[in-house]
Amino acid sequence: MEPESAFSRAHLERSGRYEGLLRANWALATLVHLFVLAAAAWFAPRLRLRGIRGGVALGAVTLSAVWLANVPFVLSAHWWRRRYDISDAPYSTILVDPWLERLGTLAAACGALAALMLLARRLGDRWWLLGGPAFALIGIVFLLAQPLLFTPRVEPLRDRELVAEIQALAREQGVGEVDVHVRDASRRTRALNAEFYGFGPTRRIVLWDTTLDGRLTRGEIRSLVAHELGHVQAAHVWKGVGWLFLLAVPGAYLVALACRRRGGLGRPSAVPVALLALAALELTTLPATSAVSRRYEEEADWLALRATRDPGSFEGLTKKLSRASLSQPDAPRWARIVLETHPTPLERIALARSRAAALPEGS
Repeated sequence: MEPESAFSRAHLERSGRYEGLLRANWALATLVHLFVLAAAAWFAPRLRLRGIRGGVALGAVTLSAVWLANVPFVLSAHWWRRRYDISDAPYSTILVDPWLERLGTLAAACGALAALMLLARRLGDRWWLLGGPAFALIGIVFLLAQPLLFTPRVEPLRDRELVAEIQALAREQGVGEVDVHVRDASRRTRALNAEFYGFGPTRRIVLWDTTLDGRLTRGEIRSLVAHELGHVQAAHVWKGVGWLFLLAVPGAYLVALACRRRGGLGRPSAVPVALLALAALELTTLPATSAVSRRYEEEADWLALRATRDPGSFEGLTKKLSRASLSQPDAPRWARIVLETHPTPLERIALARSRAAALPEGS
């Protein structure tokens, strides 16, 4: 499918320039991230810290240093978004707004580190046999608790007709009863999105207020919501849990291997080495994790198309999502393999058109 068949040449060129700098910014931020961790690993033995408390404190300081080193890249990315009218939020909003989630992530990391150091002190070099599953369990608890603890401030959707449509769609897709809320996202971005939060009685669909500003038709909103419900319908969260368990033990073994020269993870001086090993593992597995994410997103797209039976609205939504966030319809192949967690807009439009061709005429 040719990009020009769905998007203007102006949009293709503008989105290419926009995402090109963001990719360069990501590459530089990744290099700085690794450099800070390597510097902490080199400097750690000189601190002469002792015990689990010393290791956790060193881990907290190291992770905080990584975050501080990343601030210039966060600000430069936001400057670029402001320049391209993706956002008009002040810089202070971008830095201050996520503070609760950032503190929660740091607290979870320190708790996991303390538990793994304790295991390493008790079990020696074989700590990874229990540490891998333990790390997976900690990750799962955080994953399940995050929607409950860090859900953004929302308010109920007042459009009762749209609420009824969304709830009917949720029942049709086998998700069950859901609440429908609106999130104030316009203070940060002009992009369009919806999210699904919670489990059991706390399930809720959260529409960004930007989706209700008149840019999307009712059919396009239904397609957006159906995609989010598709993730629930296909149990993608629980499949992600399965992947976490599958990779946790070999990942923990590689971390243990990296820490041996420092006497094992039970020693505080090994903590930055473990963090560096984790960052390296995350980077090397990025193409694989991105591929899994794209597969899940494609499945959610298909389920949304099947539920709404409205490929025209899905195509319209895809074009508007790309224009609103300047996502590049024809991203370079290396970027698709390494960085893209979603099918490209062109791939999503091709899916919608294939679905339209398969539907009975007049449906």
